[in-house]
Amino acid sequence: MTHGRSCILTYHSLDFSGSVISVQPAVFRQQMEYLVESGAGIVPLEAARNTPGSIAITFDDGFRNFYEHAFPVLREFRLPATVFVVSGYCGRRNDWPSQPAGVVAAELMSWSEVEELSRAGIGIGAHTVSHPRMSGLSSAEVEEELSACRAAIEDRTGKPVRTFAYPYGESTPEVRAAVRRQFDWACGTRLGYLSAHSDAVDLPRIDMYYLQKRYWFEGLRRGRGRAYLSARGFLRGLRQRFA
Repeated sequence: MTHGRSCILTYHSLDFSGSVISVQPAVFRQQMEYLVESGAGIVPLEAARNTPGSIAITFDDGFRNFYEHAFPVLREFRLPATVFVVSGYCGRRNDWPSQPAGVVAAELMSWSEVEELSRAGIGIGAHTVSHPRMSGLSSAEVEEELSACRAAIEDRTGKPVRTFAYPYGESTPEVRAAVRRQFDWACGTRLGYLSAHSDAVDLPRIDMYYLQKRYWFEGLRRGRGRAYLSARGFLRGLRQRFA
């Protein structure tokens, strides 16, 4: 599986709720085992755009079940990954004001757990202070969400924070310009593969909600996978337009 297009995989919560942001822990392990056995080139997020045929693994929100279920698997297989944490909610639950209905309610990692992950080599990225819809914020509010989140993580881990993920994938040209001033790389939620021409602060990703079935995951970088994701992306675009 060393050939094919580069991509960034997006996970959120590893649980059994069946929610739109959830993947079962056993499915995650199965997927990581497949990547390792197939010889996939798993790289840190920062290297994905410029490494042809590579795969990067990302988790949004910083759920405690990452620490419980994903971290042991990643450590076992020595795989890099990036977790984007919501700094103002570490040690709490994902009950930020913008949270839509139908999303699993779960505990988020504590700062001590985040620090342990960082020491173990897991990348810690910024996901704002309060997980707002950034397109509705003033310029000053955007700057505060970015700088305060980055500062909190850097203070706790002692490492520079170079990566960011937009809550809900929402951004505007002004928001992206602000992100570009503070981070080297940023991920959205646009469903697609990476190329050397992908915007460094608007990287497409592939949501694992769509690839929980083994057939589709294993076809991710084959013709069937590309066709499937293209159809999924088209349908998702229609839903967003008419929502």
